Amino acid sequence: MAMPADTNASGDIFGGWVLSQMDLAGGIASGQRAEGRVVTIAVDKMKFIRPVHVGDVLCVYTSVGRVGTSSMEIRIEAWALRHRYGHREKVTEAIFTMVAVDDSGKPRPVPTQH
Repeated sequence: MAMPADTNASGDIFGGWVLSQMDLAGGIASGQRAEGRVVTIAVDKMKFIRPVHVGDVLCVYTSVGRVGTSSMEIRIEAWALRHRYGHREKVTEAIFTMVAVDDSGKPRPVPTQH
């Protein structure tokens, strides 16, 4: 839920707060696909469509796109459930590139799906 401490001077939620929630969701999705540790290396096509307001619940949805040797594209959409109970509106979308890494932080192969 978006809280007053997350607002900018105009009273809207900081884009950086929304981005961090999306990064968390992307890390979960890519970590599951990679079966281990991942890092974010790029955010592409970030598009802020509508503002997020205090009291909105941010719902973040992911899907795994292209999978390379060690990298993955994660498509992420954020939707706001207005005033906790109201209608849903798409507020942001982006493509995150995540890389699977080993314990020393070096890229490692993403396992093939069975």
